[in-house]
Amino acid sequence: MRVWIIVLALLLSACGFHLRGSYALPFDTLSISSPVNAELRALLKRQIEIGTKAKVVDEGAPAQASLRILGDTSEKRILSLSAAGRVSEYQLARALRFRVVDAGDNELLPPSTITLIREMTFDDAAVLSKDTEEVLLWRDIQNDLVQQLLRRLAAIKPKPTSP
Repeated sequence: MRVWIIVLALLLSACGFHLRGSYALPFDTLSISSPVNAELRALLKRQIEIGTKAKVVDEGAPAQASLRILGDTSEKRILSLSAAGRVSEYQLARALRFRVVDAGDNELLPPSTITLIREMTFDDAAVLSKDTEEVLLWRDIQNDLVQQLLRRLAAIKPKPTSP
């Protein structure tokens, strides 16, 4: 039994698995202008303050950088129909447009878009479970969106200030 535990531990350590570390953002303070989705702003703020050394400040307060949300759209499209003309698959899509500027309104990251798409099968016989699945997929999309946004923020290379 102990041999199997040791073998399993060795396999896991050899596969390259490691926990996601913290992000290193190139600024200490960040303001987020998010007029549309307060839930996204709250989740992003929590992830920044937990996973980085940066602090999120209120929108009017002075900050080294400002994340400006230009648009946030969600869509549920019919992907395919059954032979009877009923929906058999949906496509859930979310697109976030944003840009990042510094305190002097200089562009650190030009207008960019993150688009996430998930596909979901549908069955009329299991409407309640499919509704629950849809809620979970939307939550997964939002979490993935925040992680991708954090990676893009961490990749910003601030321009050197001229003397």
